[in-house]
Amino acid sequence: VEEQRARWERKRSRTAKELLETEHKYLRQLDLVVTFFVTILKAKGTLKPAVLETIFGPLESIYSASHVLSLHLERGNLGPGLENFCQNLELYGHYAENLEQANKTLKEQLRKNKSFRRFKKLQETRPQFQGRKLEDLLPLPLQRLHQYKHFLRDLLENTSPDSADYQKLAKAVKSISEVSQWIQDTVHKRENSLQLLRVQKLLKGQKTQVLTPGRWYIREGWLLVVPSKGEELKRRMFFLFSDIFIATKPCHPLHPLNSNKLACQAVYPLHQCVVDKVFGHTQSQGGLLSLSFPHKTLLLMSSDQQDINDWYWSLTAAVR
Repeated sequence: VEEQRARWERKRSRTAKELLETEHKYLRQLDLVVTFFVTILKAKGTLKPAVLETIFGPLESIYSASHVLSLHLERGNLGPGLENFCQNLELYGHYAENLEQANKTLKEQLRKNKSFRRFKKLQETRPQFQGRKLEDLLPLPLQRLHQYKHFLRDLLENTSPDSADYQKLAKAVKSISEVSQWIQDTVHKRENSLQLLRVQKLLKGQKTQVLTPGRWYIREGWLLVVPSKGEELKRRMFFLFSDIFIATKPCHPLHPLNSNKLACQAVYPLHQCVVDKVFGHTQSQGGLLSLSFPHKTLLLMSSDQQDINDWYWSLTAAVR
């Protein structure tokens, strides 16, 4: 038991030391943005307060919270330091939610605002920046949050459950995991919105409304439609979402406006769909799926067995 305790203590001391060293480095990087950008821009009035707020969000508050944390860590007050720090964790969630808009506004200002463009270039040539751009420094808080998660888990694993810090550490790990999840969800929602927008732009006209709140993009791909009468197979592009399945075909290649777009042929709601695998169970070439809707049955084929299996699982999961 004594040996185990000593081992824990060594690992814990190592992790605590690394946490402090990396916190100092993180603070130095944040300091570059706060000192050479936020503070001076506020004083100079180069950017309107609302624009400044959009680009940098709660960065100053994040910097202050880290500064206090590093003071606690320097004194060895790990538990109380982390307990105090966790009260500021939601700043990271808000920062993540704002980051896309921040990048957009930054690009816009660099395009439109000549004095800001000159100012940014000048600041980035300072030796402290070591060739880094403002764009490289803005995502730092999110990268740091990811590191906190690993440091705190390591610390918790190497802390005796009857130690005074154990409960505080456990609470901190839980808080950081919750904020990480919040940030992950924010990223997924953003990626999903971009996918919906991309598909909306691919479709000819505005008749098919892809951008709907609560809808999730799942997958897309080419499949062959087997007609009910003995006509030839038709190659169609399909888009699967959490609530609908869209069939499209390419517009005429010589169309003056829509040559690279897709014309929507049908939108099938998934809530009354039944998916069956007609063949493709064995190691044959490709497979055939049957999709039954109240007024229509679709037979979809692919010569790639893996592809048809993936479609089968995606459709089954979406319907369920």
